[in-house]
Order: sequence, then C-alpha cells, then structure tokens
Amino acid sequence: MLPATIPIFPLPNAVLFPNVFMPLHIFEARYRAMVSDALAGDRIIGMVLLKAGFERDYEGRPPIFPVGCAGVITHSEPLPDGRFNIVLKGLEKFRITAEDSTRTYRLATIDALPEQMTDPERTELRRLRQRVEALLAAAVEREGGDPKFPPAVADEDLVNALAQYTGLEPIERQALLERSSVLERCRGLIELIEMKTIGRGATWKGRAVH
Repeated sequence: MLPATIPIFPLPNAVLFPNVFMPLHIFEARYRAMVSDALAGDRIIGMVLLKAGFERDYEGRPPIFPVGCAGVITHSEPLPDGRFNIVLKGLEKFRITAEDSTRTYRLATIDALPEQMTDPERTELRRLRQRVEALLAAAVEREGGDPKFPPAVADEDLVNALAQYTGLEPIERQALLERSSVLERCRGLIELIEMKTIGRGATWKGRAVH
C-alpha cells in the first residue's frame, strides 16, 4: 500500500510503469534532497510527466499530469559531488489530489490506483500478448534486428515493460499508463504499434525487451 503523501519527481520524457525498473541520474539540488529524504525513509518516489510548456516555470512547479506511478529505490549510488545514481522499481499507479509546497521538492497527496485482473482478463491478456509480440517482431525484423521476448516474463510485466521502453512518445506512454487496466494498456499498445507500423506504412523502430 502506498503512503498518503509521497515526493514526486516530474520529468518531461520519463513514464514509469508498475514492476518495471528505471535508472535515473539525480543532479538538481532539490531532487538530491528528495532522494536523501527518501533513502532515510520508505524509499518511495512518485514519477510524473510534465505537461507541454513546462519550460516557462521549470524551476518552480510547472503543470504535471495527475496520474503517475510510484517506485521504490532498489539501488542507490551517492556520488562525491552530491549527485545520485538510483534505480526505481515501479510499484503502483496513483492520482494526485493535492500538493504540499513546504519542501524545496514537490510533495503530493495521492490516491493509489491498484490494477487488479480477473481470470477472464488474464486469459485475454495472454492472447493479446501474442499479438503484441508478432507486431513488434515484424517491426524489428524490418529494421534488420533480431526480436527477442523473454517467455518467462509474466504477461502484465511484459506489457508494462514494452509500454515503458518501446519507442513511443512520452505523451503516448502517459496515455498507456492512464488506461484502466493492464489489459486495456495492452489493447492501447497494439493500437499504437499498428498505427505506427501498419496504418501509416512508415518505418518505426520498435525495441525488443531483453
């Protein structure tokens, strides 16, 4: 269960998904403080996407999308000059309901958005996984690559990893994160891949997950 208040880390191009890892380099003073506080506490940080036009108020509190994903710091490397290299593992989606401006970094009051699946949904996800793999394999092969999909990875974890790391625009990954379930995310992923590779007849570099 996520705490009611978590620090949030807004970025213009990074969207975290549940049970997927994300490496981050922390260099701004306010986010160094955020990581230090997180490491001294529950190690949880919420990743959120900045909205377009954030540059005008980047040093302040520019607009962000209200739905993000919390992650736990699994690895941390403090650097001599105060920077950090960290790895986050996605935990759970959340929706921001309010913000606290008492810190240099942003704190948010959140509602957790757990994603649970029924047995029929799992069966359908298994079927759709095969469609996703076929579409991406075709895209990678057109680029001369060798598509590889680890069979031991659970269906929902593969969908989330592809949503995070396949060559999509940040706003497209945000839209996938906001889908109501992993099954709906998989359907959205299929729609995006088909649009980029089949619908437009264009070359698109999909990236297989290793």
